[in-house]
Amino acid sequence: MESGPGARIGPEASFARTWAVVPIRGLSTAKTRLGPELDPDERRRLVVAMLRRTLTATRDAAAISGTVVVTKDPEVAGLAQEHQAIGLVEHAPDLNAAIVAGRSVAIARGASAVLVLPADLPAVDPAAIDGLIVRAAAREAPSGLVAVVPDRHGRGTNALLTSPPAIVDPRFGEDSRALHRAAAAAAGASFLELGGPLALDVDTAADLAIAEATVGPLGR
Repeated sequence: MESGPGARIGPEASFARTWAVVPIRGLSTAKTRLGPELDPDERRRLVVAMLRRTLTATRDAAAISGTVVVTKDPEVAGLAQEHQAIGLVEHAPDLNAAIVAGRSVAIARGASAVLVLPADLPAVDPAAIDGLIVRAAAREAPSGLVAVVPDRHGRGTNALLTSPPAIVDPRFGEDSRALHRAAAAAAGASFLELGGPLALDVDTAADLAIAEATVGPLGR
C-alpha cells in the first residue's frame, strides 16, 4: 500500500453491515454442464437444494445483515422470500451485470460490505460465512478491501467480498481470480485470498462427486 503525500487513501473497509448477493439465472437453466450426468429433474433438484443451503447459511450467519438474490426466474425470487431474502428479478445481460444490480439493492439498504456468493458451494454454512468475514475484518484496509475465495483449480472465484461494496466491479468468468486481483490493485485497495470450505463448488460431474464425498448427498 502506498504511503506519503501522494498516496491514494480511500474509504476504510467496514464489515459492520455486510450483505450477501446471491446470483442465479434460474432453476431450469443453471448447471447445464451437468446435463450428461443428470437428467433435467435431477439437475433441478440439485440446484434447488444448493440454493436452499446457501440461503439458509446467509440467513443464519451472524455477520450477514441481509441477502439479495438476483435472478431471471420468479420462482427463485419466491424461494428467496421463503428464506427472508430479497428476490430481485432482473433480466441483466450477464452474470456480472446481475451482481451489480443486486449490489445496488444492498447499498440502498445501507450495506458497508457485499459478499457475492454463488449458489453452487456445497459446503456453505453459517460458520463458513462468518469465518470468512471475521478473517477479512482482521485485515487492516485503510483504502478498502477486496477478498476472494479461489476455486479448487486456482483460477476462478467462488466468493467475492468487497468493502466499500462498489470499490471494484465483479469480474466473474474465465481467470476471475487474477482479474479481481488486478481490479483491487487498480482501485488502490488491499487484496486478500482466503481458503476454507467455500473453495469447493459444483460445475462438473467431477466436482459433484467430490462435493458429495465431502458433505454427503446434495438432494438430487
